[in-house]
Amino acid sequence: MRYHTLPSKLFTDNRNRFSKEIKFGSLAVFNSNDIMPTSADGSMAFIQQTDIFWLSGIDQEESILLIFSDSKLAEHKEILFLKETNENIAIWEGEKLTKQKATEISGIKTVYWLSQFKTIFRSLICECQHVYLNTNEHLRAVPEVETRDSRFIKWCKEQYPLHDYMRVQPLMYKLRAIKSKEEVELMQTACDITEKGFRRLLGFVKPGVWEYEIEAELIHEFICNRSRGFAYSPIIASGFNACVLHYVDNNKQCKAGDVILLDVAAEYANYASDLSRSLPVSGKFTKRQKNVYNAVLRVMKGATALLKPGNNITDYHEAVGKMMEEEMIKLRLLRLSSVKKQDPKNPLYKKYFMHGTSHFLGLDVHDYGDRYRKFEAGMVFTCEPGIYIREENLGIRLENDILLTKNGNIDLMKNIPIEADEIEELMNKK
Repeated sequence: MRYHTLPSKLFTDNRNRFSKEIKFGSLAVFNSNDIMPTSADGSMAFIQQTDIFWLSGIDQEESILLIFSDSKLAEHKEILFLKETNENIAIWEGEKLTKQKATEISGIKTVYWLSQFKTIFRSLICECQHVYLNTNEHLRAVPEVETRDSRFIKWCKEQYPLHDYMRVQPLMYKLRAIKSKEEVELMQTACDITEKGFRRLLGFVKPGVWEYEIEAELIHEFICNRSRGFAYSPIIASGFNACVLHYVDNNKQCKAGDVILLDVAAEYANYASDLSRSLPVSGKFTKRQKNVYNAVLRVMKGATALLKPGNNITDYHEAVGKMMEEEMIKLRLLRLSSVKKQDPKNPLYKKYFMHGTSHFLGLDVHDYGDRYRKFEAGMVFTCEPGIYIREENLGIRLENDILLTKNGNIDLMKNIPIEADEIEELMNKK
């Protein structure tokens, strides 16, 4: 892996937290992601399934983690199964994890080869009372490809139909929403790498540059700093493209007078950051562009202040909506008289601000977390208001990553320039 070796204590602590949540006599199973094919003999780059990584730190395909805290054998309370390497694999694919290295990474002492899995699993499942199985339950997920976890669920229930099967995901949503000190440090590293990429752009963006050239500058900086690359598909959207929320083509030329919306960020050690900024292609905002920019920035600052323990996402988004209404009235996008008569369930501001303001952030960009759970210290949220005026070819979005603590929130991106005047100054610095 490109990233520095992580402390095994991080994963040992995570497993201990998980084990306290499951029922007595339970066996939990976690599978790696597949290496996904493209066509012919091609394949995509491997990205680990985040639950098995969170619990073990193992960042390799064809791996299985078993947690059986109440096993009668001490050596079977935690077990890793790995793909056994050979000379041919070493020649064609390179180094794979040894048992010793897997123990160093994960803190798990018992490591077997994957070929031993079915025999050992049978002995354990006959001993346990409950079996926790994992699957993707994210609200935004639309799974069309069968995962290793999904295939395992089918196989397990066919082989052992009389066991009491339980869901892992509700527990992971509870646990992963609260970040440890080590996790916050990894996310801060991802944010710091993102800062380096963004600052690189301030002297690069100018009329005539292509969106994909900006993407190339970012990926260069990210990879040079031990990142795998973008934490998500980068949005580099100039002019009208900025009004397309999930624009990822990045294939247009940036024109003088336009604003370019950047929703781009690095990952580090599988942990994500998430940044949005809006830059004037010519190095200076027009009066109208700056007015819209500063309106979004005021909403962002107001929303950030509401990200604190005890609040909840429903009240939070309602309050942010009120801020947006006020700003849009000042910008003459909305009329006060119309706002007073609007349907509260379909507020008028949504014509120009149609997405949510915050989401959980962690190993996944849209990370695990119960949207009905009150905000707690240790949670990390994005804060990303925006105004999109299609008739003016203008889209402005600003976004930072916010850690909630008992003593107020901490902006993990506080060092990344965001004030309009500072942006202009840095873009025109000789």
